Amino acid sequence: MNELKHRKASARLRVLLLDGTPAANRRVEARQTSHRFLFGCGAFDAVALMAVQDARARAFLGARMEKWLALFNYGTLPFYWGRYEPEEGHTAQEVTLAAARWLAERGVRTKGHPLCWHTVCAPWLMKYSNAEILRRQLERIHREVTGFKGLIDMWDVINEVVIMPEFDKYDNAVTRICRELGRVDLVKQVFDAARESNPGATLLINDFNTGPAYERLLEDLLEAGVGIDAIGIQSHQHQGYWGLEKLNDVLERFSRFGLPIHFTENTLISGEIMPAHIVDLNDWQVDSWPSTPEGEDRQAREIAEMYSVLFAHPRVEAITTWDFNDGCWLHAPSGFVHEDNTEKPAYYALKELIHGAWETRQTLTTDAEGRATLTGFMGGYELTADAGRARFDLNADGEQTLTLA
Repeated sequence: MNELKHRKASARLRVLLLDGTPAANRRVEARQTSHRFLFGCGAFDAVALMAVQDARARAFLGARMEKWLALFNYGTLPFYWGRYEPEEGHTAQEVTLAAARWLAERGVRTKGHPLCWHTVCAPWLMKYSNAEILRRQLERIHREVTGFKGLIDMWDVINEVVIMPEFDKYDNAVTRICRELGRVDLVKQVFDAARESNPGATLLINDFNTGPAYERLLEDLLEAGVGIDAIGIQSHQHQGYWGLEKLNDVLERFSRFGLPIHFTENTLISGEIMPAHIVDLNDWQVDSWPSTPEGEDRQAREIAEMYSVLFAHPRVEAITTWDFNDGCWLHAPSGFVHEDNTEKPAYYALKELIHGAWETRQTLTTDAEGRATLTGFMGGYELTADAGRARFDLNADGEQTLTLA
């Protein structure tokens, strides 16, 4: 796997016994327990799990999230303003905080999505002037980013800016201020607010537009000094898999900015493909969109190929599949599990990569000074020997001293 050497590190380990003497000539097992790379999925069900009262529903969601946790180390939590604060001053902060804590306790890193977006915008904003809308938008960013600091330190700050000032499906507060301020000024102000609230946060811009318009916007934003930490790329493929040519083209064009790339919203379906003439995916409204055996095999192959290309690319730091289970957005068969929680082939195909081919397990033998060298995928590890065990992180080449206990 030389092609994945950028995902690996080598450590010269010095293994000691509890009394400080070398664990000499010992057989030790090194087992990776977590990944540095962010393998993610929408984690909206974690919020639902915190809120649900019915015992059967709670057990069902709990079982689903256990399967989620068996794959992923990174989850996106919802902050759509119109749902997060449907009435002014009444937010979903408490239940969302509970979900973020629940995930953090299980080793999951979380991202909030989104802080500013023209869709699912709070309708009560419409009664205010543009100046007041902007003030409240920035105030909301300060509130969420500060309130979740330490639990959520990664944010999609603004979503789908390319289309934002031109959006005409319905009037909304954010499109109003984007038209008045312009894209660059609005993006700069919302990024500045997020940075002030959490200087150490990872801040993303996110868009479904993967064409020249997004590239030009990024050029303008970087020239204006906007502090973008990573470029978010949506890849909802309801109309069919992009394929290697488009995938590599997107990676090449957006790599030129020299920033990390996050595939933030990935969808590959296991049923009938949405017709090509549909321009806005939201216009495809169906009551039922079934998964099929042929589609499930196709979905598994496509996911394995796409993840392999992205994991091999040095600019990519995160991949988030949008729906864990079928029947979510657009009722699409887009998940890794069916609606009844049974696993699909895609679930096992991805598991074989994340927790198989891309996870390190090695048997080492220490020398007379208790030293051994480990080369493996970056992340967290546990070292086990007859004299005890030790945990450590492998994120860079170097030397580490471990004490078995």
